[in-house]
Amino acid sequence: MAIDVAAMKIKMADSTSAVVRRNRPGTKAEEWSSWSDETYEEMDSTLAVQQYIQQAIRKDFSNVEEILTPPDGVDEGVWKYEHLRQFCMELNGICVKLQNECNPEQCTQMTATEQWIFLCAAHKTPKECPAIDYTRHTLDGAACLLNSNKYFPSRVCIKESSVNKLGSVCRRVYRIFSHAYFHHRALFDEYENETCLCKRFTVFVTKYNLMSKDNLIVPILEDSNTIDGESEA
Repeated sequence: MAIDVAAMKIKMADSTSAVVRRNRPGTKAEEWSSWSDETYEEMDSTLAVQQYIQQAIRKDFSNVEEILTPPDGVDEGVWKYEHLRQFCMELNGICVKLQNECNPEQCTQMTATEQWIFLCAAHKTPKECPAIDYTRHTLDGAACLLNSNKYFPSRVCIKESSVNKLGSVCRRVYRIFSHAYFHHRALFDEYENETCLCKRFTVFVTKYNLMSKDNLIVPILEDSNTIDGESEA
């Protein structure tokens, strides 16, 4: 049987030149996710929107406008959903940092300034929780909802009734930012300088009307407003 040597060489060359977008075991930190960028059209996966968002963050985490600008053809509900998933994943980073100084003896309530006290929805009846417990409960609850097959069975098409649930998640996870800002400012500033996460979140919820501006009490944008009060979950 004749073997087409030229064709085999071409095939081997193609396979060796293909970009493998995967972090292998033992990958060094400076080489993490160091592959070349793809256009959205090249991302042939049900996770394409997530990949596109994460690629934009790696490219320049401070370019909030570019990160929040969807590519052509993306369903708006999916775009909102994937961004909120990403916010929750990144909020775990500030939660880890908070554990070192936000102890239950010091931060006995989930507060922001002396006026805002937030009640935790993880209990049968919403009640006060130490701030670090509230943070964990809130991120756990957000993860359960966003990973629910009942409300979000698909990553490419989402029902409007499910999209409507995103606002309540935004309001709850935002309280992590507000507590960190008003009670652990040095930690907040350090993490914000590394990620621009609160700024990106604030622009995101403002752009899509997912939160009232009156509730955006961290003065991360020039037009942020603050009011006094107490809020239930």
